[in-house]
Amino acid sequence: EKVYATYALEATDKGGHSSLPRPGDNPVYRLAPMLGRLAAYQFPVKLNEVSRGFFERSAALETGALAEDMRGVLKDPPDSSAVAHLSAVPFYNSKLRTTCVATMMEAGHAENALPQSARATVNCRILPGEPAAEVAATLERLAGDDRIALRTVYAPIPSPPSPLTPAIMGPIDRLVAEQFPNVPIVPVMEAGATDGLFLRNAGIPTYGVSAVFEEQNDVRAHGRDERLRVQSFYEALEFWYRMMQAYASDRLTR
Repeated sequence: EKVYATYALEATDKGGHSSLPRPGDNPVYRLAPMLGRLAAYQFPVKLNEVSRGFFERSAALETGALAEDMRGVLKDPPDSSAVAHLSAVPFYNSKLRTTCVATMMEAGHAENALPQSARATVNCRILPGEPAAEVAATLERLAGDDRIALRTVYAPIPSPPSPLTPAIMGPIDRLVAEQFPNVPIVPVMEAGATDGLFLRNAGIPTYGVSAVFEEQNDVRAHGRDERLRVQSFYEALEFWYRMMQAYASDRLTR
């Protein structure tokens, strides 16, 4: 899973009355160019064992240009055209690189007063193994103004990838073939954040196995209308129960 981190970039000034503007000192104007540079910036493409496995297996399931692009990013170096095509799709882009995006802005205290501060909140999902300090340094470089201060709001906790060993994949391969015949298994790097990072940092390899089937374009995570099919819910419970039995039985027979 990616490493979760949040930063605040803030500019300040003494303020004043809005009838006497000083554009060169306005914190809002100071942040605006930085946000434009952040919007245009893309972190380098870096694949790990899991993301490489994702594109390898997904390429075998897709056809046409998409399959070619997936094979293209696996080349050394990655094909630039393939990278551009996949980067245009948010889901695939999140598997290729670290991402940082502005999610909140706050400035001023009154419509008729010059702002004394302006703050942009930037949320990052950092590739496992990529130093968080380098990401923070990139944000400072994009700010390009020593009057803009970078502050860590949510400190990143490194979370190394868990290895895809036969002991882990074997039971899943077997159980999926039994309960969901002909459904392919594709490893994926989670772009969200889970408590697995605490277990990994305790030396416990941790994996998320989703047996929940959803409509592909019905993305409602964290929404008030978040939902899934009742049938999918009970099928997933059955799969997880059998999966835990399989791992527990294997451990007891060692």
